Amino acid sequence: MIHVKIHKSEGREIVAMCDKDILGKTFEEGDLVLEVSERFYKGTLVGDEAAKNIIKNADILNVVGKKAVELALKVGVVSKIHIIKIKGIPHAQVV
Repeated sequence: MIHVKIHKSEGREIVAMCDKDILGKTFEEGDLVLEVSERFYKGTLVGDEAAKNIIKNADILNVVGKKAVELALKVGVVSKIHIIKIKGIPHAQVV
């Protein structure tokens, strides 16, 4: 299951998506900090197919976690060169 929260800003939808098991955690590596805050990411829990449909329709996408990023790769909105890892946790943004 994946957490999905949709934020509305200036007529656009910003989709925040993260794996269920990393919600509320912070990962640090060198100068990089990845905070998977409940305020930004905690939303509706969805399965893979629902997550894929949401990814396809997002104006802006912020995905964190192995499963969430893998789905974004499968849908084709993210390429491997745009994924960063902090403490082994993948993260990607799409505008």
